[in-house]
Amino acid sequence: MARGFIDCHCHISASEFTTDTDDVLLIAKKAGVKALVAVTEGASEFEKVIQLSKTYPGFVFPCFGIHPLQGSGQDLHSTYKDDIVAIGEIGLDFTPWYSSTTQERDEQMKVFIKQLEISKELDLPVNVHSRSSAKVTIATMKELGIRQALLHNFAGKPSVAMEGVQAGFFFSFPPAVSKNEQRTKLIRQIPLEHVCLETDSPALGLDKHVRNEPSNVTISCEYIAKVKGISSDVVMEVTTQNALRLFSKLKI
Repeated sequence: MARGFIDCHCHISASEFTTDTDDVLLIAKKAGVKALVAVTEGASEFEKVIQLSKTYPGFVFPCFGIHPLQGSGQDLHSTYKDDIVAIGEIGLDFTPWYSSTTQERDEQMKVFIKQLEISKELDLPVNVHSRSSAKVTIATMKELGIRQALLHNFAGKPSVAMEGVQAGFFFSFPPAVSKNEQRTKLIRQIPLEHVCLETDSPALGLDKHVRNEPSNVTISCEYIAKVKGISSDVVMEVTTQNALRLFSKLKI
């Protein structure tokens, strides 16, 4: 059994990491991180993530997608199909100040559905954003027959989460959730067999003014252990096995 953590959702190609990516990844390795799934928000990041995966084979695993707030007009290219372990970050963001009109929401839905269909064609899991749209996101994936999905930084109702659990989906939580009491009930209710770890770095650390890093996946692990009343070792082992089941191309 693989011992160590898997950060299932981080933005290692973000500009915040440009000057010290190597140091950040070395610190992550020293913290016990065995692999990280490097998501993108748009096509402009694809090549950078590919290069990082070649520099750090077996550690940085590319995951390509178009974020819901990045609009359309970009496409995932089949050129990368052998390099990527998942499609993401994709999804919906119906936060009022980001998508106030029906037209904006419809456009997001079109881009989301297109990428879900690509994931089916390539037989890859999806790494999904669902802010202020948890119920419709899960319903859309179920309607399209998606079976392998990670709902990252999930903040929907526990009843909605259970619909995802029944569909076989996984849920991940970054360090910032340890400051959010509303997530406690959600984390307690979702079975550990459906939980993964993430940082969403450089965002969603303990302090929003301090850059988050993949090494902080340990904070998520410890918090989930505390909420569930089990050891952090058990959380580490089960979430790592969950990640390896979900991302079947991820080999560590």
